[in-house]
Amino acid sequence: MAVLNMLNPMTKTIILSVLAIISIALSFFYDVKKPEPTPAGAEKATLMLYPIQTGEDIARALELQLPMDMSEPVDSAFYHRYSRKLGLKLDYSEDKNLLETVAKWLGTPYSYGSSSKRGTDCSGFVTRIYSDVYGIDLSRSSRSMFDDVTRIRKDSVRTGDLVFFRRSPKQPIFHVGIYLKDNKFIHSATNGGVMISSLKEPYYRNYYYAAGRVD
Repeated sequence: MAVLNMLNPMTKTIILSVLAIISIALSFFYDVKKPEPTPAGAEKATLMLYPIQTGEDIARALELQLPMDMSEPVDSAFYHRYSRKLGLKLDYSEDKNLLETVAKWLGTPYSYGSSSKRGTDCSGFVTRIYSDVYGIDLSRSSRSMFDDVTRIRKDSVRTGDLVFFRRSPKQPIFHVGIYLKDNKFIHSATNGGVMISSLKEPYYRNYYYAAGRVD
């Protein structure tokens, strides 16, 4: 206002007239109706419109109420941690209980006929995981365990499914593991105990028999 007082009356009148015209023109594009109440549970509008008359009105009209950013998954730190522990690329949709439980068994030595963290064989490991994670009791041997599942195609296997192995069509199933993802599965091997291996490794690729899902 101090600047306007320094101008001659004619210039001052012109400037004020121009500002008034601009203010009217801007307010024409905004709905000046009283905002209707937002129904309960409905999302709030991200931009509130007000009549533009002063600099304060402009500032108020540009206020944004941004929704909470939900792009970052809840507890992403958990998935980052177990991605490193298990050597998997996780998409944050995997069963957290399964990931946490199998990770605790890594390194458990192989022990035929046992199913504890002091030592376990392949079917003992699988039965313990399914009991602890899903509350499901499976048959104790890998051969009979195959009868507990619905057979699925290899390209349809998903986290938590079982993978079975046999040495030839005439020989029975001799090994079982739990599929994780990206062709990797966790199992108790005779030469290393509980570990994560890949179905693409020559040994497991040659002896792979089938995948099954527990209904």
